[in-house]
Amino acid sequence: MQKNRMKAVVIEAYGGLNELKEKVIEKPVLLDNQVLVEVKAASVNPIDWKLREGYLQDRYDFDFPIVLGWDVAGVVTEVGKHVIDFQVGDRVFARPELTRSGTYAEYTVVDEVLLAKVPDNISFEQAASVPLAGLTAYQALFDVLEIMEGQKVLIHAGAGGVGTYAIQLAKLKGAYVATTASKKNHSYLTSLGADQCIDYKSESFENLLSEYDAVFDTVGGDTLSKSMKVLRKGGKIVSIVEPPSEQEAQRYGVREEFHWLIPRGDQLQELASLLEQGRLKPATLETFPFSEKGVRHAQELSESGHTKGKIVIKMG
Repeated sequence: MQKNRMKAVVIEAYGGLNELKEKVIEKPVLLDNQVLVEVKAASVNPIDWKLREGYLQDRYDFDFPIVLGWDVAGVVTEVGKHVIDFQVGDRVFARPELTRSGTYAEYTVVDEVLLAKVPDNISFEQAASVPLAGLTAYQALFDVLEIMEGQKVLIHAGAGGVGTYAIQLAKLKGAYVATTASKKNHSYLTSLGADQCIDYKSESFENLLSEYDAVFDTVGGDTLSKSMKVLRKGGKIVSIVEPPSEQEAQRYGVREEFHWLIPRGDQLQELASLLEQGRLKPATLETFPFSEKGVRHAQELSESGHTKGKIVIKMG
């Protein structure tokens, strides 16, 4: 293949899984503050298929073709002239900026400020599972909810990628953690530190919990609405799915916020340190090969909403 060309899985129109196509395209152009990363693994997140379906075109009106994927682990192969902290050969991971040059490709470019170094004790596949989910959990718990030692926190969908990291981070902070998940995942979540697991299929969390300090909602809809009931007066709820109702929050005397992830290399480096020390475990992985078919299967699983841990695309 020519030096400036690469394989990627792209979409050339909005729509279903069949829009995902393997193509040979131009490598992205490196800016002075960026590094070129040879992708070793990329993870799949709900934003990928939501963008593919066209749900986010009001927010991100990209030109086609679009390379989806905004989670990457790989090796630096080239650095821009203003890059200081990274060099060729570094093992890195990042949640890159949302552009049309995503990570379902052999190469991607990432701004230096968004990068962190992958600890030696974790694989590229494990590393790819961390940035988007880990940073979302970190920011929701610490920047928005500002949870403290001894507080009671409810984390929804604990077995998902974000939930997996949120449970562990909340426990590291010294919080009491309740989580919702199907029965089959309870022992896994207890191993991550969850104090109480509630089977969302057969139990009503809103009848079991009360006087909680914080709720982290990753589900939306009815779950978001009912979650206000478990909070103490002055408690706080954050959702990463949809903005909570201000009226409902006022009725219950609680505070609400919607959070959209802000990519940050410094916070990712903090997560890398926790991974290196063994204080944070990488999510359980479901891996798929880098191919048109592999990416379609991976997104199909993500759309089902029943994943345990993270879905990762493994290159080569």
